[in-house]
Amino acid sequence: MDQATFIERYYTERTGTNSLKWDLVEERFESRDLLPLWVADMDFKVADAITAEFKKRIDHSVYGYTFVPESYYEAYNQWMTTRFNFPIEKDWLRFTPGIVQALYYFMHIYTEPADAVAILTPVYYPFHNAVKDTGRKLVTVELINEANEFSIDFKAFEQAIIDQEVKVFIHCSPHNPAGRVWTEAELIRLFDICQKYDVLVISDEIHQDFTYGDVRHIPSATVANGQYRDMIITANSASKSFNLAALAHSNIVITNPVLRELYDQFAKTMIQTEANLFGVMATEAAYRDGAEWLETVKTIIFNNYETAKAKLTESLPNVTISPLQGTYLMFINLNPVLKGHNIVEFMQTRCGVAVDYGEWFGEGYEGYIRLNLATKPELVDQAIDAIIREAKKI
Repeated sequence: MDQATFIERYYTERTGTNSLKWDLVEERFESRDLLPLWVADMDFKVADAITAEFKKRIDHSVYGYTFVPESYYEAYNQWMTTRFNFPIEKDWLRFTPGIVQALYYFMHIYTEPADAVAILTPVYYPFHNAVKDTGRKLVTVELINEANEFSIDFKAFEQAIIDQEVKVFIHCSPHNPAGRVWTEAELIRLFDICQKYDVLVISDEIHQDFTYGDVRHIPSATVANGQYRDMIITANSASKSFNLAALAHSNIVITNPVLRELYDQFAKTMIQTEANLFGVMATEAAYRDGAEWLETVKTIIFNNYETAKAKLTESLPNVTISPLQGTYLMFINLNPVLKGHNIVEFMQTRCGVAVDYGEWFGEGYEGYIRLNLATKPELVDQAIDAIIREAKKI
């Protein structure tokens, strides 16, 4: 399906639908009439296969206790095997109502109060929160930032692990907000360090399906032919890929039986819930029949990125933009054009756009914004045009 036809068919207005992104923007940003390009969900209806499964269940009209069927495991395994060369055994899988919730579980399962947990910043802010909220010690290691192109400071990472006696590393792959898809060479260096100091890796791979061009996501558990697999817990979900966030369903892959037993012991006392019926249904349908829908969405997102980048580069050449290798989130450093002006006042009062701000992801990123590209091009154009127009007035 071509882009224009897809947008006509699947783009939908979300105002008045209890949308966090659209209907709570005033409450979150304390400002009215903002174009919401912040929280990471899409403005597209889900793939037809998902809707068809829902309609069948609605016609049946019974929503009693249920279980995860074999067909779910088959669809998930097929997706992971075909796309990522990561065959999944049924026994490895556990389910949580979202990856953020899983991070909180993991803090309680695999660490003790005051244990040190490392993250690479700037990074998705719930990583920070999961560590601090559970009384663990947050250790931040800054990514190397060269004109908004990010890489790992391996020396600093290893030294932080030594100095702080880090027990767990929460890894973001692909990286949000930097847009990086880590190479196998980078992952080997990173995991060699973790293995050397017996550091457990929690790998959040929720954006695994959003890579572009020749770039490919490599699941952490498959690096070096699975050499590090048993020191890694993988968390992924169809929620970003297929716009299913409110269905609260994520996959947790634990290949190591010892780590799996620790998880199960915790679950006996703290996680006495079944998997979400509609989350399971939607995920299975998406992995079975949603590939064409996803590929068209990715085309729209990357076209939005290229158009936005071209406009900004031409009109505001001092602005730096992270190359979009992965995710659907554009990370932009506006400091060169802000000239000391407040970023919130600039984006909200002047431009009328709601975005995620850089300081949410890490110290030192004031003046940066994260822009959600998973919407129709007209809205991205509106935001970029406003940024250009208002920056030229400063």
